[in-house]
Amino acid sequence: MGVGFGLKTATGIIAAVLVAAAAAQARQVFAPLAAALFIIAIVWPVQKRLQSWMPKLAALAITVIVTVAVCLSFASLAAWGFGRVGRSLIADLPRYQDLYAAMVTWLDGHGVSVAGLWAEHFNVGWLLRATQYVTGRVNTTLSFWVIALIYVMLGLLEVENVRQKIERLDNRIAAHVLLDGSAATAAKFRRYLLVRTKMSAVTGLLVGVFAGITGLPFAFEWGVIAFVLNYIPFIGPFVATLFPTLLAMTQFESWPAVLGLFACLNVIQFVVGSYIEPRVAGTMLSISPVVVLFSIFFWTFLWGLFGTFIGVPITLAMLTFCAAHPSSRWVADLLGGPDPAKPGKF
Repeated sequence: MGVGFGLKTATGIIAAVLVAAAAAQARQVFAPLAAALFIIAIVWPVQKRLQSWMPKLAALAITVIVTVAVCLSFASLAAWGFGRVGRSLIADLPRYQDLYAAMVTWLDGHGVSVAGLWAEHFNVGWLLRATQYVTGRVNTTLSFWVIALIYVMLGLLEVENVRQKIERLDNRIAAHVLLDGSAATAAKFRRYLLVRTKMSAVTGLLVGVFAGITGLPFAFEWGVIAFVLNYIPFIGPFVATLFPTLLAMTQFESWPAVLGLFACLNVIQFVVGSYIEPRVAGTMLSISPVVVLFSIFFWTFLWGLFGTFIGVPITLAMLTFCAAHPSSRWVADLLGGPDPAKPGKF
């Protein structure tokens, strides 16, 4: 009995490692598909309601347009905030040059040659490679979302057909697991996005209020930027604290004030993102806060920035499907918690 269980456990671990390796190697194939499935789960109730009283293609067009409009609105908010702040940063370039000159003088006085380091590491070749990398990342991101959007459009048309095919399966256990697991996963995806939105709003409000209290210009813009970037765990909050600190360097007269602002902003991001949100998400989504953090780091390692965003939903889907079958339910019980919502239907 013990030998059999140990063999099954070892086989499961090996299979998980192989699947993770395949996911990392084929990220350009699987990542857009994962994004599409996540979006389909979010917007399917809209598509279903619309196509109940209009042609399916018309409902699809409206659903896709609304989805794209929402995504573009978030991108526009970030662009507006950074645009407003960016003009101020550019206007303060002479002051940044003075700060840089003072730093170089101080480092040279302590035996650190900044000019030599700059010439060694930040030459024309480095700048060209950095430009090529950024251009390649932009092109890859655009291609990624175009492919994901195509998957979304095709997937929304196939949801009902897939459900009917699953219902006709001879293997009733497999049909039950797929139907209940898919319905429960979609419901958890929507709750996850709701939690993420609430926590992003809290973060944006706290950052905006703190910036206003400290007298930092563009307090409202900093709140908007923090709200939008908080949808990207860890990386987004870091960017949302870095740029206010850069502005504070020219607005405040003392370095302790600048460092204090940077520390307080990071405390806000840490408390909301690493303490409150994992516990709220864990309570609502039946997943351990430790698993929430681990899934973010793990999928970031596999898929980069997109993995940071989609890591928790992927882990949610895995645990939900484990809970739908008796043989794997122990995994969900071990890594999750009591599920507040019962599986629904498509």
